[in-house]
Amino acid sequence: MNIFADAWFSDQGWTAHAFQKKAWAAIAKGRSGLLNAPTGYGKTMAIWFGVLHHYYIRRKIKKGRDIPKLHCLWITPLRALSSEIYQATTLVSDDLALDYKIGLRTGDTSSKLRQEQKKKPPQALVTTPESVHILLASKGYSDYFSGLEFVVVDEWHELMGSKRGVLVELALSRLKALNPKLKIWGISATIGNLEEAKVILLGPDNKGEMIKANIKKRIQIETLLPDVLERFPWAGHLGVHMAEKVIPIIEQSQSTLLFTNTRSQAEMWYRQLLELKPDWAGAIALHHGSLSNEIRIWVENALHEGNLKAVICTSSLDLGVDFRPVDTVVQIGSPKGIARFLQRAGRSGHQPGALSKVYFLPTHSLEIMEGASLKYAVKEEMMEQRIPYIRSFDVLVQYLVTLAISEGFKADETYLEIKSTHCFASISKEEFNECLLMITKGGRSLGAYDEFHKVVAEEGLFKVTSRRIAHRHLLNIGTIVSDAMMQVKYMSGKYLGTIEEWFISRMKPGDTFWFSGRNLELIMVREMQAIVRNNTGKKGAVPSWMGGRLPLSADLGVALRHSMDLAHLPVGRNNPELKFLTPLFQRQKEVSALPAEGTLLMESIQTKYGHHLFVYPFEGKFVHEGMAAVIAFRLSKIRKATFSIATNEYGFELLSDSPIPVEEALGSGLFDTGNLLSDIKLGINTNEMARRRFRDIASIAGLVFQGYPGKPIKTRHLQANSSLFFSVFEDYDPGNLLLRQAYDEVMDFQLESARMYSAFVRISSHAINITFPERLTPFSFPIFAESFRERYSNEDWQTRLGKLKTTLEK
Repeated sequence: MNIFADAWFSDQGWTAHAFQKKAWAAIAKGRSGLLNAPTGYGKTMAIWFGVLHHYYIRRKIKKGRDIPKLHCLWITPLRALSSEIYQATTLVSDDLALDYKIGLRTGDTSSKLRQEQKKKPPQALVTTPESVHILLASKGYSDYFSGLEFVVVDEWHELMGSKRGVLVELALSRLKALNPKLKIWGISATIGNLEEAKVILLGPDNKGEMIKANIKKRIQIETLLPDVLERFPWAGHLGVHMAEKVIPIIEQSQSTLLFTNTRSQAEMWYRQLLELKPDWAGAIALHHGSLSNEIRIWVENALHEGNLKAVICTSSLDLGVDFRPVDTVVQIGSPKGIARFLQRAGRSGHQPGALSKVYFLPTHSLEIMEGASLKYAVKEEMMEQRIPYIRSFDVLVQYLVTLAISEGFKADETYLEIKSTHCFASISKEEFNECLLMITKGGRSLGAYDEFHKVVAEEGLFKVTSRRIAHRHLLNIGTIVSDAMMQVKYMSGKYLGTIEEWFISRMKPGDTFWFSGRNLELIMVREMQAIVRNNTGKKGAVPSWMGGRLPLSADLGVALRHSMDLAHLPVGRNNPELKFLTPLFQRQKEVSALPAEGTLLMESIQTKYGHHLFVYPFEGKFVHEGMAAVIAFRLSKIRKATFSIATNEYGFELLSDSPIPVEEALGSGLFDTGNLLSDIKLGINTNEMARRRFRDIASIAGLVFQGYPGKPIKTRHLQANSSLFFSVFEDYDPGNLLLRQAYDEVMDFQLESARMYSAFVRISSHAINITFPERLTPFSFPIFAESFRERYSNEDWQTRLGKLKTTLEK
C-alpha cells in the first residue's frame, strides 16, 4: 500500500500496474533493486512514490524533528531527461501539496542556484554523474550526503557501457561508505545482461530485487521499399533519394521523429525535406548534440506541445524523454543494433497501451535485408549485452584527486571502497599504490615536474593543497572527451552551436556550409569561434562529425545471417523485404553464390584495378577491419604482398597488385584461432591505435589540461601533448597502468578482440565456398565502392562508379 500513489493515481483516473505495486512494496521493505519495464508505462512513478512514502514514514517515526537533508539522489545520463524527471516529480509534490522539494543540478544550472542548493539542500536532487563528482569534490560533502537514503540511477543500461558508468560506480562506493543503509535503484531498458547490470549497480553483496513488468510493448515495423531495386547497390546517398516516401508518412502522423545515425545526415535530410516541401519551414526542425542549448530546448518544448510536424534528430532524442504527441518514428539507415532500434521505436506511442509505429528506411538495396532481420530479432526477443568497463585507471586517478580536493582520503579505506566496485574488483594493492604515486609524484617517469605532484600526504590523509590544481581539476571532471569544438556564431554574437575544429580548419573565408538547417558563409575564424552570416545560395559543404561511426551489433549480425539463410528458401508474402530483393539475390547466385549459414562465401575477382578477395562474415565494420588486417598478415606470410583494405557491415575486401594465394592459405589455416592474438598484434598497428586512444585516457587522468571554459586547448595540441606522454611511458615506464589501459581498450573496444575471436571460432568450423566471378557481384560492389571512393577523392568518382555500375548491369 502506498497512500501517496493511491491518492495521485486516483486523481489522474489511472490504475497502477502490477510492477509499480511490486516496486513500492520492495522499497517499503528497504530493498534495493533494478526495474525493467517498457517505455511509457510509468517507471519513474514506480520508484518515486516508494521514495516519497519512505520519507514521510521515516519523518513520522522521528516526529518531524529532522533538519532538512538530501534524501534522494536521482542520476540520469542526459540533461533533457534530468529536466523531465524534475518536472514530473515536482508536479507530484505540487498536486499533493507536499513539502518534499526537488532540485535540478546539471551543467546548465547557474552557480547561484548551485550555492543555494548547497546551503539549503532539497530533499531530492536530479542530476548527472559528473555533477555528483563535482559535489564529492566540494568541502563538507560528507555532511551534505549524510542523510541520503536513496540513489536512483535512470537509464542504467546506457551508463553501464561507458566510463560514465565507472563514475557512478565510484560515487556509489563512497556514498555507501557514508550511508551503509543506502538503498540503490536502477531503471533500465531491456538488455541481454540485465542480471549482470543489477549486480554491477548494487554491488556483489547486495542481492536486491529484479522487478520486470509483464507487459509487452506493441510495436509495428514497416520497411519502406524503394520504387526500383538497384542490383548493384552502394552506400552513398544517405537515403535522401527516398525522402519523397517519407512525406506522406509525416503528413498522416500527428508528429514524427526521424532518427539518423550522424549529425551530418540529419542536416542533409532537413535540407532535403525543406527543398521538397518549402511550406514546412517552421513546422519541421533539427535536433542534435552540436546545436546550441537554446535551440535544442526550443525544439523539445515545441515537441511537447505538439507544435512540430517532424524533427530530424540523432541519438540526442533516443533516451527516456517523453514526447506524447509523437506517434510515428522513422529510422533512416541501419540502426546498427536491436536495442537502439527498440529504444527509438519507443519514442512513439509513449503511453500505456499505445502502439509504437516505426518505419525503417534503408539507404541502399542491401540494407533492405536489415528490415527483415530487425523484425526477426524483435519477434525472437534478441537483445544485445552492454559490456561494462573494467580497470579504467584513468577514471580512478581522476576520482582520487576529486576526493583529495574536498576532505582528503585515507588510502586503505579508499582502497577497500573502490575494490568493492565491479570496475576495480581485480585491482591489486600494488596497482592502487601506483595510482597514488601518479597523483603524488607523477609516477615513475614524471617526478621532475612539479605540476604532476598534485596531491600531498599529511599524516596519512591525501589532500590537494594548491588552489590552482583544485580549480583546474574541477573544470575537467568527467569522462567525455570530445574533439575540439568551435563555436558557430553570427557577427551579432548570436550562438548557433558547435562544430568540430578540423572541419572549419579546412575552410577559408567566403566558403559556405550547412549547419542548423541554414546555409552559412564563413566570415572569419576568431580564436575558437567561426563567425558566419546567412547565405542565400543552395550549395555548401555538409559538416561531418568524427564520432558518427557506429558498429553493427553482434546480435543484429546473427539476425542478418538468419535472413541470408531464408533467402535460399521460397520467399512468401509475409517477408516483403526478401521478396523485393529476390532479383538481386538471383543475380548474385548467377555470377557467384549466396552466403548461407554454416558456410563462408569468398569471392576472388580480377579487375583492371588488381586482384580482389571479398569475404562475407556479416560481423560489422569494426570487426571486419580487424579480421581483414589479420587475414592480410597471414596471406603476406605465404607470399609477400601489399594489400589495401575496404570494409562494410557485411564483409571486407583485400586488394593487391599480385595474385592472392587464397587456396594455399586456406590449406594452411587462414581462419585458425591459434596464434590469433599474436597475429592481431603483428598484423595491426596497435601501437598507433593505442597512441590515438591515449589522448582520451591522458585527458581523463588529468595528464593534459583540456582548457578553460570558452578557451579549449586545440585538438592537435592535446594530441601532441598526450602523444609525448605516450612516448615517455613507452621508453621509460613500459609497465605504466595508463599505457597498458590504452592497449587493453584498443583490443576490447576498438578491435573488439573478443568478438573477433568468436567470429574466427565460428568461421573455422564453416565450410568455405570460394568462387571466381568474372566481374564484381551485387554483394562485392558496395565494398568495392568504399575503396573506390577513397582512391578517387575528386568529385568525379560518382560518375566513374556510375559508369562501372552500368557495365555490370549488362
